[in-house]
Formats: sequence, C-alpha cells, structure tokens
Amino acid sequence: MSSEPSTFYTHATIITINPTREVILNGGILVTGSRIVGVGKTSSFPPSFLPPNTKTISLKGRILIPGLINTHSHLAQSLLRGLAEDLPLHSWLCDSIWPLEASYDTDDGYIAARLTIAEMLKSGTTCFLESMLTHRSGFENVVRAVGESGIRACLGKLVKFEESNKELNITDPRDKDVAFMSISSMLAAHEKHHGTFNDRLHVWAAAGTPRGSPLSVHLGIGEACKEHDIGLTMHCAEAPRDLTIYRESYGLTPMQFCRQAKLTGNKTVLAHMVHLDLEYDLPILEATGTTVAHNPNSNLKLASGIAKVPEMLEGGVNVSLGTDGAPCGNTYDMFREMHLAGIIHKGANLDAKLVGAELVLDMATTNGARALGLEGEIGSIEVGKKADFVVVKPGGGLNPMTVIVDSCSGSDVEMVIVDGEVLVSEGKLVKMDEGEVIEAAKRSIQGIRGRSGVKAVNRKGWKFV
Repeated sequence: MSSEPSTFYTHATIITINPTREVILNGGILVTGSRIVGVGKTSSFPPSFLPPNTKTISLKGRILIPGLINTHSHLAQSLLRGLAEDLPLHSWLCDSIWPLEASYDTDDGYIAARLTIAEMLKSGTTCFLESMLTHRSGFENVVRAVGESGIRACLGKLVKFEESNKELNITDPRDKDVAFMSISSMLAAHEKHHGTFNDRLHVWAAAGTPRGSPLSVHLGIGEACKEHDIGLTMHCAEAPRDLTIYRESYGLTPMQFCRQAKLTGNKTVLAHMVHLDLEYDLPILEATGTTVAHNPNSNLKLASGIAKVPEMLEGGVNVSLGTDGAPCGNTYDMFREMHLAGIIHKGANLDAKLVGAELVLDMATTNGARALGLEGEIGSIEVGKKADFVVVKPGGGLNPMTVIVDSCSGSDVEMVIVDGEVLVSEGKLVKMDEGEVIEAAKRSIQGIRGRSGVKAVNRKGWKFV
C-alpha cells in the first residue's frame, strides 16, 4: 500500500477525453501522489479500494476536465498588455514589442512569468509551451517561477540570428544579445534544466522565424534538436507576407523550407500557420507528424488571417491551441481560445458543423499533449496518467462539452490540480500571493517602459481626464 497521500474526488461530471471519449456522470477520481489510480462511477469505488486516510472532496454539480494545454504562449509578455494595440504585425514587432523585450532587466522576466502563470492557473491551464524566451527575460528567471508555482511547462529557449534581409526593413533590438541566443546556449539550458521539478519542466528549442537568413543556419537548429531529442517550436507563416518571403528568399513553401531545415517531426510545434500553400504544405505536415498550434484570437487581432484548420484536421494534421502573448491576445484564458476556435471556422466557411465543441476540447487537451510528446502522461483522465485536471462550476446547459467550450470562461474555474497537487482552490491561488504578484508587475512595467521609450497610444477621439 502506497504511503503517498490519496484524495477521492466524487460526484462530478467527468469529461475523460479517453480513447472511447467517455463522459462519466456522477463520476469519481482517486488520486494517489501525482497519479490517477481510479476513474469511474462514484458508486463503483468500494470503501476497501480507498487507501487509509483518503481525503474525500465532493464535486457535485461540477464538470471535471483534463488540464488545458496551451501550446503557444509568451510568458514574459504579460507585462506588455495594452502597449501595442491595433497594429499590424510588422509595426507591432518593430515599434513596440521588440524594443520593450530588449529593455527587460534583472527580475523582470521572473515577475512577468509569475503574472502569466497565475493567470494561466486560475483559468485552467495546467501545462504550457513557452514559444520564445529571449535573453533579457532570463531563462533562469522563468525556470524559478515554474518551479515555485507547481505548473507543468515546456520552455522554449530562443535560438536566433541577426535580421539580415534588408528588403524587409526589419530591425530587432534584441539582436544586441544574439550571442546569448545560440544553439550552444540552448543545449546548455536543456542539459541543466530538462526534467527538473519531478519532470514538470522540459526544455525546448524556440527557433527564430526565417526571414531571409541562410537556410543552413536553421538546418543547424534542426540537426541539433534531432541529435539531442529536443522539442522544437517556431512561428511560421503567420503574417500575410510570409508566404511570399519564403518563396522569394528560399524558392520554397513554408513546409518545404521546414522539411529541408529538419524543423519538422512529431516533437515540432509550428505556431500560426495561416499563410500556407496547402497543395504542398498539408501533405508534409501530415507525413512528418508536425503539430500546428492554432491561435485564432491573436491572428484576428493582428489581422494575420484565419488558419485553414478544417483542412488541416481533414488532412490528418495534429492541431492544438495556444493563446499567444498578452500584447496580441490580451489574455491567457484558454476557455476564450476554445470558444473562438469553435465558432470562427463555422462563420468563415458558412458551415455550422465545422470544428465542433468535442473537437475543440481535443485540441485543448489530448492534441496538446501529443504535440508536446506527453500523451502518455497528460491530456486525458485515465488510470496511470498524471493527476492534471480542472474543476469547473458551470452556469447551466445540457451537453457538458458545449457548456465548457461555448458557455464557460476562465472565471468559472473552481479548482486546478497539477501533479496531484491542488494549485487553485475555490478560484484562488494556493501557492502564490496574487496581490503581491500584481503589485510587483506594476512596478516592473514602469521600469521597462522608461528604458524602452515605448508609450501606450491614446485611443483616437478618447481622452483621460
């Protein structure tokens, strides 16, 4: 008999996302240590099955789902919310986000990461992929925040090269630190931190976006990741001009480029993927097992367009969900992302049957787990898997799947469990002081804005008095 503590969660509606997609009414979950050791009807658990001193928590009237998995996020950008509004991607990056990120100092990355993680946990995200940790954010800062918070994370260490395509007129202030964003520094971070905190933290490579830099340097990233079995993520084909840039700079489509640079595979997550040549790119995506992280909120706000997700899903591509960062999505709430993903393709294609709630839940859970190579550990409620799940207090509705996707928001999250540990209870953080996190963030952003010179732009026709 295990000496680890056990908790029996009872009388919930459990959306398991297991292989047979069972929804268990009046269901129970028995957790011992960090693992799920029993799932079924509450009445199916005899007292003799429960370990001694098992704690029982009734979840009557609640819906229990696997923890949400955010496969494209920017932890350090939570401090920049509202500082780059209503801008196209080029201006958004060059005039606001990059100068701000280049002005981070000391603990700014740690403070930003804590703010983002607090928001993620309170809105039901239990695992995330950080898609581009810059040097100024401080990799060690974010590692510390993940360790303290209890969340599960894959941290993408940025590997980039100086912007060299003069025709694009792009200047990246972060290039002053390019020596610290090398393949060797990424490998060192992986060696030091991968698998730490009871394997809650994994280290990935975040490849810089190709904009005319030699294919050979991107091939170096791909080969290093293949050699060391490191997950890789990259922003790809996001903006309207990107398909043209790939064709003019390399004579290739986005996925032809990625395949030649060895940036594809079942441990690769490509974010956005809005502007593809579907004839060539979809077969490569499917054949290589590469995941697409769908970011509808960000893509709409930056006027990037709408990814061809129905075609991807029809073509057998693994599609997951991500919120992107606070400056382009204004929130890390995966419930909002699920809702938008579930309606945008219906309207764009004039077909109400496309991308239903059940499929959206797959994208936010089991597809996300598969994207991160963690499908054996998380993404569904099954015996033997990690106890990562979320308890939601719904407002009403008949079908629990449509209630979660179409009626709920992050504010309806009541409890969050990661690795068997309760991190949110009654909607409040257990291991973090939310008030202190927010006050530290307010102080931090004042310094960043002062050093960068970037100011928030007043809304036209509106004034503060």
